[in-house]
Amino acid sequence: MKHGLVIGKFYPPHAGHHLLVQTAAACCERVTVVVMAATCESIPLQQRVGWMRDAHARSANVAVTGITDDVPMDLHSDTVWSQHVALMRAALAWIGAPPVTAVFTSEPYGQELARRFNATAVTLDTARTLVPVSATRIRADLPGHWGFLAAPVRRSLAVRVVVVGAESTGTTTLSRALQSSLRSRGGAFTETGWVGEYGREYSVHKFARATAQAQLAGEVPPRFEQLAWRSEEFVDIAREQLRRQREAAAQGGPVLVCDTDAFATAIWHERYMGSRDPHVERIAAEEPGDLYLVTHDRGVPFEQDGLRDGESIRGWMTACFLERLAEKGLPHAVLEGSPQQRLETALGHVDALMERSWRFAPPLA
Repeated sequence: MKHGLVIGKFYPPHAGHHLLVQTAAACCERVTVVVMAATCESIPLQQRVGWMRDAHARSANVAVTGITDDVPMDLHSDTVWSQHVALMRAALAWIGAPPVTAVFTSEPYGQELARRFNATAVTLDTARTLVPVSATRIRADLPGHWGFLAAPVRRSLAVRVVVVGAESTGTTTLSRALQSSLRSRGGAFTETGWVGEYGREYSVHKFARATAQAQLAGEVPPRFEQLAWRSEEFVDIAREQLRRQREAAAQGGPVLVCDTDAFATAIWHERYMGSRDPHVERIAAEEPGDLYLVTHDRGVPFEQDGLRDGESIRGWMTACFLERLAEKGLPHAVLEGSPQQRLETALGHVDALMERSWRFAPPLA
């Protein structure tokens, strides 16, 4: 067939939608996917278009476009049918699509839609036996249907919990414990991801190189605090931290736990360079965390591991984290007490985050 059409709300797109598109791509020379989103719905049209484009980027014969459709659905009204089809035709015209020769759906209305395009109807899996899911079920229970979501959708819908704090305040210990606790819940949560602190990894390598170079030159190796830093290094660290978090979100479960992020990298730039850097802060603003958990230094013994500034700087760092979080209006909570108390408090905040993050507005009736 020459040109296949797939239409839908894709609110959100799932494996059933992708089955339709993949089947159409295998049967047609060209396929156009038209995303039709109502303004009352809580996932923007352009985000859904982006998800579908990313999910089918490897299919060279698939094009994705979108249009706002605020026309209520009434399968018994010829006027309503005409309005919906007019929107579909407008979306097709915007990208210069040829006449539709086949319409692929998983709904009973596929026959009528194909008739209005004078095309062949191809109807797949109306009973949802091949892919037992629907967008309605996903909106009602996102974690329970997480496995039906493609990587681009996971990357956007996974909530990011970022643990930040001054040195030697238990950020890594807490973030690992948080990941373990969430994984123990089973289901999609067994895929809960964790992203470590790239800045520390970078610092270890930087210190090792400086030590080796000094020894080869017959000089006394520098102490860690004697290393010279450049703003460009913090920019690179922030970019790599963000890249790793995006990758982990696409591959993991509904929650991603991060042991720091680009926002924290900006704080460390301020610490080592004595000023804020707009380039680092711009990267941090691209995808801020959904929740920041600040490990307070109060009541936590300081442990020197050879790569830390010292205990005296911790109070300033804690205050700086809280000040910058408040300044940028980022959701955060302060954790104090024993490790177990901190973990229990953190889990409570994460549960509240999930409750408010996955509330979808009802689709247009």
